[in-house]
Amino acid sequence: MYRTGGSFGGSRGTCIEQILKKNLPTTSGPTRSPSNMNIGFDQQVKSTFKPGHDGRPKVSPKTLIARYRNGETNAISLLHQLAQTLQFHLEMKETVAPASTTGLYFAFCAVIDGVQYKTGIGVTKKEARLNAAELAFQDLQPTLESLKSALPEASSLDVPAPLPVKEEPAISDSHAHRAMLERKPFVNLQIPHAVRDQLTKLMNSHPEFSGCAVTTAAFILQTSNGYEVVALGTGNFNTKESISSNGRIVHDSHAVVTARRSLMRFLYRHLLMFFSKNANLTQKSIFQQSSSSSFLSLKSGITLHLYVNQLPKGAAQIPSKLRLNPLSMSAWQVNSEISLHLSVEGKVFSVFSSLLDQSNSKVVSMSTTDKITQWQVLGYQGALLSHFIEPIYVHSILIGDSDCSEIRGMEMSVSQRVEGITSKLPMFYCMMRPHISLVPSAASSHAGGNQLTYGINWSEGDSSLEVVDGLEGKTIEDSPFKSGSALASRLCKAAMMHRFRLVAKEAQRTDLLATSTYREAKMMAKPYQEAKNVLRAYLLQKGFGSWQDKVLVSDNFSM
Repeated sequence: MYRTGGSFGGSRGTCIEQILKKNLPTTSGPTRSPSNMNIGFDQQVKSTFKPGHDGRPKVSPKTLIARYRNGETNAISLLHQLAQTLQFHLEMKETVAPASTTGLYFAFCAVIDGVQYKTGIGVTKKEARLNAAELAFQDLQPTLESLKSALPEASSLDVPAPLPVKEEPAISDSHAHRAMLERKPFVNLQIPHAVRDQLTKLMNSHPEFSGCAVTTAAFILQTSNGYEVVALGTGNFNTKESISSNGRIVHDSHAVVTARRSLMRFLYRHLLMFFSKNANLTQKSIFQQSSSSSFLSLKSGITLHLYVNQLPKGAAQIPSKLRLNPLSMSAWQVNSEISLHLSVEGKVFSVFSSLLDQSNSKVVSMSTTDKITQWQVLGYQGALLSHFIEPIYVHSILIGDSDCSEIRGMEMSVSQRVEGITSKLPMFYCMMRPHISLVPSAASSHAGGNQLTYGINWSEGDSSLEVVDGLEGKTIEDSPFKSGSALASRLCKAAMMHRFRLVAKEAQRTDLLATSTYREAKMMAKPYQEAKNVLRAYLLQKGFGSWQDKVLVSDNFSM
């Protein structure tokens, strides 16, 4: 038996205890806060082990583990049975053997809800899969043992059988809607509260820009100390500029895109802290040296979440009647609805739309929904940061849209369109399926007249917010923060390239400092570029259309 590798859980996933808890349906009654969620956890666990559709109860995890230890089943079967019982997503992903391995071996690892476990190797694929499954179970075993008292025997339960999924009534039916809500994972209301508090703080400091917060997005870091908003953005437009040759125009100012670029500034800041000669700053950084690669990873116990106050533009807003395998609509119609979409000056078109012909002379961006889909596969760090850190994924997406009662379009677009892609991706990359839920709104819904095209950006550590005119792609004259007379935003590509070079210098990466252009630095991130090519080919193969690059926007500028 051959086993090797390390767990990547610290950088890209929650521990198995968090996975179990988030996959448990909530019980009816008052919503629990995170501080008391463990009270009655055993009752929540019991609700998971309902009888099957044939009326017979599911086998409990304790029984499955006992069968495995008695030699009645192997580790691969055990993981698949646990996945079905505990409702988590399991994939056995083929990967590469660690560089320290001598000889020719196959390599596999288990990926559970996006968390990649230790690599198992073997002289055959079957042996490698089996070893990987055994390693994953070894990691899961302590948590399963600690929860043993909360895992009841299925035969002791007396609950009605659930309705088959395929027989679920239309979402408009009130009883079906109530059942759907009862099956949702626990929703953490501390996240929208944290966003509201941070947004209120910023707006109180600059009330003249309160009308900019109609469409808001924020990234929230979860640590042992609670939840902290680390990046925030508002906005709803693309630039009307046709070309940018120096990287100083922001072409996409939609809220999620703005918040994500603010997140990247936050990540650069913490990389500088990590590579500093100051031990105190290094300790305060969110990064640590990965035990399984030469890259850095998020410290254990740190996870990232995304809040948006509106459904993102694009396929997330498809009609709720659609299904990926519809009986009443053609496959072409469905693919057209959940296809890739383009954004032109705030308006959105399907890539299959003939209306795009009149917009060919303008800069276009992929829709916000499509960008979220991409980031859940490639990571939110982007190509440049991939030189230093493992992919960073969002574990939950919270939608605070009071006009929204249906998130199926979001789930289909972000997760189901790229289902099954993980096995095709290079090392460290996976399709991270986020938990998507509706929460109360944390933002204003009223815009000031002349601020309709404005958007603000902020990240943790900033002394003030920056206001950008989305149509112009530049900072406005009255912005509290301005980087210079040229009014280039701190989110523009040139600014990101500057931070990249600062980090490369601190990390003593002479190979990266030798790059002459922004594009060259991005293309040197070969695993990231490979993963991006796999994703775009996969979406095209599945019939969702071609990913459009901003061909008019030059990345060949230098600093």
